[in-house]
Amino acid sequence: MSVEVKICGLSTEAAVEAAVTGGAAYVGFVFYPPSPRNVSPERAAELCRLVPAADIHVCALFVDADDETIARVLDAAPIDILQFHGKESPDRVADAKLTHKRPVMKAVPIAGPEDVALARRWEAVADMLLFDAKPPRLPQSLPGGNALAFDWQLIAGQEWRRPWMLAGGLTADNLAEAVRTTGARRVDVSSGVERRPGEKDPEKIAAFLAAAKRL
Repeated sequence: MSVEVKICGLSTEAAVEAAVTGGAAYVGFVFYPPSPRNVSPERAAELCRLVPAADIHVCALFVDADDETIARVLDAAPIDILQFHGKESPDRVADAKLTHKRPVMKAVPIAGPEDVALARRWEAVADMLLFDAKPPRLPQSLPGGNALAFDWQLIAGQEWRRPWMLAGGLTADNLAEAVRTTGARRVDVSSGVERRPGEKDPEKIAAFLAAAKRL
């Protein structure tokens, strides 16, 4: 089966070019100041000029952002999908879709079966779900991009009403096993293609996308 890849947390021309050249289906920009991957709306607009509009979906990642923050990004950059990676409720997701006229991808942190059950709350309103590892309970922890994987068996065999992505600790080395276990048709990677937090490695991006093509 073919597997679509989203490269998230892009911040340099070299990283964007590697994602585009390697065949990424989605690229993601982070608008969350505590993250080492955070970019300004203006910087994202510059980088989006390297992305073929017809071929690749551009995602904007927010964490419990207000509508003014989201609007500033949308006014500056050509964003296709809003990615909510915080504690946004189903009502907030539905409201954002109407307000900003963009589809919403809702990230759901997974650590146990109860988290998988909780994910059903967003099926009726989100356009896509993203299953990521629940972050550790540490003050410096980010909502995502922590290089952590969850137990993939927790979602193996599950049927969902919406398209979904697998995220959390993915690398070129474990991608095949992750897809084989979960049946994922879409995957999201950030820390797995970095030299250090926030610094993407074009060679790792190329290797990850090549591994996806081999599946």
